[in-house]
Amino acid sequence: MSLDQNLFTLQVKPSPTESTIVDLTDPAGNVFYRKQRVISGAVYAMRVYDFVSQSLLVTATAPSVTSKVKIIELQNPSVPVELKALGTFSVKWGFQWKGHEFEWKREEECYIIRKPDPPVLVVITSRKEIVNSGRAQQSATIQVLDYNLNRFDIEDRKGLELVFLTSLLAFLDSADARNSTKEEEVIPSSRSSPLQSVAQVSPSSGTDPKDVQRERGSNSGSKQIHGNDGGGTRSTRRGAESGVSMIARMQALRTVVHETTVFEEGEIDDYAGFCWRLLKDEAISFITVRSGHSSQVQKVLEVVEATKRLRYQRGIFFDSG
Repeated sequence: MSLDQNLFTLQVKPSPTESTIVDLTDPAGNVFYRKQRVISGAVYAMRVYDFVSQSLLVTATAPSVTSKVKIIELQNPSVPVELKALGTFSVKWGFQWKGHEFEWKREEECYIIRKPDPPVLVVITSRKEIVNSGRAQQSATIQVLDYNLNRFDIEDRKGLELVFLTSLLAFLDSADARNSTKEEEVIPSSRSSPLQSVAQVSPSSGTDPKDVQRERGSNSGSKQIHGNDGGGTRSTRRGAESGVSMIARMQALRTVVHETTVFEEGEIDDYAGFCWRLLKDEAISFITVRSGHSSQVQKVLEVVEATKRLRYQRGIFFDSG
């Protein structure tokens, strides 16, 4: 949904000189709020201040920047709000405010939930990536749809709007962290061989389903090159690899670390095993499964169902969203 030019708009602008500072300004450049990351090991923490008075308004904390639960706490008085990831195969976050339920979808739009009535859109955002001091950072624009919020009797509207802003800022920090991890994993060293690069980005094996062995390159028609008859053990390619490892190799150059693309090549259970590896990573709060071609749409659905079964077998229950 596009932004409404008639509504009050705040823009998220990272500081060009301080990597931990982000200002929230109106289109004219007037600063309303300042957000500061508190760097303390792996623990995630940030604070939002009123720019004029410099008073602390709200904080957000979590075990890590990509944790699936974050605690947003308004100050004076202290009001904690739990922002929690919902579902697994969809990007949704939820929180409660003064008896009302809110849900972020795709980390871009926030709705007030009114079961059994349809949800009502109350926040829209627009996000983009900018290059700031030589590094990529997330920037965004946010609007609160007052004309929709006014339909409901909501206490402390100002506090709720701060929760909206802090949620978005936390999403942007998570996106920056995921992009940083993606660059470290996907871009290999110039001296690494292709096989070594795949090994660096492949998830650990752990407790995956039974591997299915197959000849590497059988579908592409490439030939395996073995060592000579004199007993040499060197070869340019492995003759066989596990099914899950093959899927990991196929996904190695994907641009989104939580996304899995399903192709004709590969078994459904192997794709499910690869998805299970991703879901075990604490840095990944959700995964997206997509088809490499329209002919693989049905296979995508089967991969999703197989992944769900695998998680149930491991005793982890979740909302499929």
